[in-house]
Amino acid sequence: MIAREVIDDIVARNDVESVISSYVTLKRAGSNLQGLCPFHSERTPSFTVFPGTQSFYCFGCNAGGSVITFIEKAENLDYVGAVEFLAARAGVSIPQDGKQAQPGEIPRRRIYDMNLAAAKFFRECLFDPAIGGEGMKYLSQDRGLSSATIKHFGLGFAPNSFGMLHDHMRRLGYSDEELIKGFLCGKSQKTGRAYDYFRNRVMFPIIDTSGNIVAFGGRVMDDSKPKYLNSSDTPGFKKSRHLFALNFARNHAAETMILCEGYMDVIALHAAGFENAVATLGTAITSEQARIFAKYTKKVIISYDSDEAGQRAANKAMQLLGEVGLEVRVLRVPDAKDPDEYIRRHGADKFRRVLEGSRSGFQYKLDGILTKYDLSQPEDKIRASNECCVLISGYHTGVEREVYIGQVAKQLGLPTEVIKNQVENILRKRIREKKAEEQRQAQATIRSVGDRINPDAIKDVQAASAEETILGLMLIYPEYRSAAADGSALVVPDDFFTAFGRRVFEEIIRIHTSSDGYSAPVLEQSFTPDEVGRLQRMEQRRRSLAENGPSVFRTAIETLKDAAERRADRDNEDIVSGIASILARKGKKE
Repeated sequence: MIAREVIDDIVARNDVESVISSYVTLKRAGSNLQGLCPFHSERTPSFTVFPGTQSFYCFGCNAGGSVITFIEKAENLDYVGAVEFLAARAGVSIPQDGKQAQPGEIPRRRIYDMNLAAAKFFRECLFDPAIGGEGMKYLSQDRGLSSATIKHFGLGFAPNSFGMLHDHMRRLGYSDEELIKGFLCGKSQKTGRAYDYFRNRVMFPIIDTSGNIVAFGGRVMDDSKPKYLNSSDTPGFKKSRHLFALNFARNHAAETMILCEGYMDVIALHAAGFENAVATLGTAITSEQARIFAKYTKKVIISYDSDEAGQRAANKAMQLLGEVGLEVRVLRVPDAKDPDEYIRRHGADKFRRVLEGSRSGFQYKLDGILTKYDLSQPEDKIRASNECCVLISGYHTGVEREVYIGQVAKQLGLPTEVIKNQVENILRKRIREKKAEEQRQAQATIRSVGDRINPDAIKDVQAASAEETILGLMLIYPEYRSAAADGSALVVPDDFFTAFGRRVFEEIIRIHTSSDGYSAPVLEQSFTPDEVGRLQRMEQRRRSLAENGPSVFRTAIETLKDAAERRADRDNEDIVSGIASILARKGKKE
């Protein structure tokens, strides 16, 4: 936990509009600001920043809270890490007595320092001919990397040893627990001993945009499997939210970024002058990574292998990148298996021309459909036209659809109206299905089905609604917090039947009655970002209503108490019924 005065100072120095505007393009909407949510894919802004309350809320995905919660979600940090991030942004230091370490917790800064020490070890091994000669040969001779490029990316070599890194890190003061949690070491199930996770591999440090080494990727130097071994998620790293070489590429990506499959492709492109290249970290692209692209660029050129797996990955990338509003093109490299090989054969200038000739995402998908079928055969032409119509229906604007309808009609030799009618039929069906799904979701919300944050709510929807009214009012108005704290409101923790509602109520009272008084950022310290989003939803629902007077507060409390009495009566009836049943069975036996 972090001391109250420290939190207040850091939040005061980080205006919510200033911080969020570095992640989201915000436009004025009355006294508030709106933009596309960075936490889910959308085309119509539902993300709102409230300068007056120094908070944010997305009406689409229910993310919300203070500037601290925003940084937790945007930077994949815990509460303490987010506060430290904001402190560094504001140029202030957090006194050590302002933090209380949690049992078994490894601070994020400790993970970063540990990774930096490991990166130095890997680099020293690479430049030691007796240890890293094979790795240096692979990088410099087989892959043609210069010494400057190797140093620029901080490349290294993991020795073919089970304990060299482990022993080195232990001498630096890192424990086995830290090394295992940081994914530098594994643990033997037989002996229980720690061993080096990366062995006999060239090493690629993964560096975030703040310059921290957050993880590693290791590549074999032959055809053995797995080709790449990557760090799993750690207390300082979540692979779905990082991109390799983004720390360099972000400064060259205003117009275009290149998405590659592997680290070596990225490094080769950077070395050839294409410093806007990045790669995912051993996994298919995620929605979080798509939103990272949208933060830095307008257009993405996908450079994946042309095999079946590469095509599937490209299709997924096109979908996710398109959902966040990016222009997407696909690169087909001729006479080479990847950009690295092409550049070594033909040079950077020719590769630049290949980039300029990249195909639109639609054309790439269309070519994939048309090459599957023999269009001289009626049955194949029908199948191809059906797939093309499904493809066109997935585009959001009418202009896009009209253009693509004409293109497909021409290539298939069919009347434009035929293709247009089929596309419209598909769209109408999708709209019906979407409405039906929205109704199902609405019903599920009413019943709180699948509510991971407050699963108890399904047991009594009316009481759960009353709880949210009480808590929403307490989050906004100090007079309701005071009334609940001094007992005049006649509401106590035991009146709350959901565990989540009871916990929120108790935390609000605890902070309100503390010597420093109530603070929303301090309240967030006791809840996860998703839970904070739920609190923000409660608050926004009450703010949207004109009537929030004392009578509303009292009525909600009465509803909550009445619900408690009904549950008690039902429990008593069940007990009486159970006793009667036991006595009846006993009488029959006698």
